[in-house]
Amino acid sequence: MRRVASRMLLAVAVLLVGMTLLATTIGAMRLPLASLWPGGDEGLRQIWLTIRLPRVLLALLVGSSLALCGCVLQGLFRNPLADPSLLGVSGGAALAVAMWLVLPFSVPAIIALYAPMVAAFVGSLSVMVVIFMLSQSEDGTLSRLLLVGIAINALCAAAVGMLSWISNDAQLRQLSLWGMGTIGQAQWSMLLVAATLMVPSSLVVWRMAAQLNLLQLGDEEAHYLGVNVPKLQRLMLLCSALLVASSVAICGIIGFIGLVVPHLMRLWLGADHRALVPGSLLMGALLLLVADTVARTLVAPAEMPVGLITSIIGAPWFLWMIFKQGKAAHG
Repeated sequence: MRRVASRMLLAVAVLLVGMTLLATTIGAMRLPLASLWPGGDEGLRQIWLTIRLPRVLLALLVGSSLALCGCVLQGLFRNPLADPSLLGVSGGAALAVAMWLVLPFSVPAIIALYAPMVAAFVGSLSVMVVIFMLSQSEDGTLSRLLLVGIAINALCAAAVGMLSWISNDAQLRQLSLWGMGTIGQAQWSMLLVAATLMVPSSLVVWRMAAQLNLLQLGDEEAHYLGVNVPKLQRLMLLCSALLVASSVAICGIIGFIGLVVPHLMRLWLGADHRALVPGSLLMGALLLLVADTVARTLVAPAEMPVGLITSIIGAPWFLWMIFKQGKAAHG
């Protein structure tokens, strides 16, 4: 089984490398690789270095982070339908960032680049703590958690709507594009900031994959097997909040990546998080990269918000999962 998982991970990794090379060359303006070598077109090389490459790398980073967050939440709650957007975590981060964009806050220039991520982190962590506390209660059933998530999303959406109403034209346009999810404003400075938060969080989750496996047996059984359950839960919540906060602060709300990818990889690789974590990272990066490439080439020279593409992919998958679980429950 481990050999099969290794081969599948290798296949996804090779496909990801190929798609990355392809994505850096196609778009509203085609950038042939031959023109990017020394001696080629200097103008095309600058477009590739300053616009196309950071956008592709940001798509890889955000896609892997969202998929990994979904993988962690599904393992932490032992629930295949757990997802940052469905549980309201993305909504909490979105509200915090909207408050930062519209309300007159003032911070030193040295931390202004990180301020949206800090705000998103506070919002996402607050919602995640509420959801986690409910999941630990006796009536923390799947339907209850989903209903709580829907309610939190509705409240956050209403608050964001109020902030949009009092915003000026520039703020309103920024909120509208950001609310649909976009990677079109990628820059190297933004990529560096995101990487400083996402990469360490991903490495911590990867290192804890074996303990996440033990957590699937139940809190008490995991404790007997040597897992410090409260510490692991707090650490995973912290990492998940950082991953969601960074993604939402930079790209807005991109839904369903965290739901579709871990579930798909669980079907292919099984429930072992030692394979599921790297599989989710690779497939999440691949799925968002494909979605972003479609978003910027389908209606070129204009481009669609990438969040619309992922919703078109993810919503039917979510409905299929619901009907599948309903049939299993009655069968």
